Amino acid sequence: MLEGLPPHRPTHVLRLETDERRARAVTELLGEVFDPTETAVAAFEKPDGRGWLLEAYFASPPDEAAIRELARPIVGEAIDAACFETLAGEDWVRASLEGLAPVRAGRFLVHGAHDRARVAPNDWALEIEAALAFGTGHHGTTRGCLLALAGEIKRRRPRAVLDVGTGTGVLALAAARALRHPIVAGDLDPVAVAVARENARLNELAPLVHFYVAPGVRHPRAGRPGRFDLVLANILAKPLRGLAPSVARCLAPDGTLILSGLLVPDVPGILSAYAASGLRLRRRSVLDGWATLVLSRRGASPFPVPRRRASSS
Repeated sequence: MLEGLPPHRPTHVLRLETDERRARAVTELLGEVFDPTETAVAAFEKPDGRGWLLEAYFASPPDEAAIRELARPIVGEAIDAACFETLAGEDWVRASLEGLAPVRAGRFLVHGAHDRARVAPNDWALEIEAALAFGTGHHGTTRGCLLALAGEIKRRRPRAVLDVGTGTGVLALAAARALRHPIVAGDLDPVAVAVARENARLNELAPLVHFYVAPGVRHPRAGRPGRFDLVLANILAKPLRGLAPSVARCLAPDGTLILSGLLVPDVPGILSAYAASGLRLRRRSVLDGWATLVLSRRGASPFPVPRRRASSS
């Protein structure tokens, strides 16, 4: 799981070992407190299965004492054992590489250069440079979106596709790889768009992905009412709520919207926001505690139907 975008030049890292519940809580807390363009917070299960590791990367020296006191109510004395380290440039690359295991989602395979041999002839493969791939494709948010995209392509082949908040471009590149026609993708961060352009070039998809730099859909390439029959947005709950009216306007009458970057408790509020723009839930999935929603104007209902618990009698 990941909160925030990768800082442009990470200089320091916090590492904390705890359990899953506390790791998720601290990840959400730090993601709310710190500027997401200057801080990236990730939490994941340790390879030996004995607890979780939280890593927070900072673009400038953090206030260690303040962060310890911020997390203490959640993790208790474990915060005293957390370590802050200074990162050299090569340390960041190595840290990114270590976390970059290949990720499969249907026919999609996101991998680093070191795993090219794992690509099968029938794969929709995307190669992401290790130093640029932190948090892209390797957590439940992006994998959930890739699986939803694969499902949508099985159902039909969308012609006009928009990726809002593209980050390093994984979803836009995945759509371009599978559909082989132009995709529109944008982000408010020019550094993210530069990274996405490089990833498009690396994957020989540059001619198919038209990037823009702007918040949300406030760009001539994106803000076109009723234009897109598939819109992807893997961001976070707060900006997704704010984008609901403008994103809904861009969607074709029979279009599909795929959303992620959402913790499970965020789902009702998101569904309510998009229901106000006429969009209903068609399908929901949860991976690693993160929800992916597929919505349309013909969805089943604005809210997921609660499951009945089996009787113990």
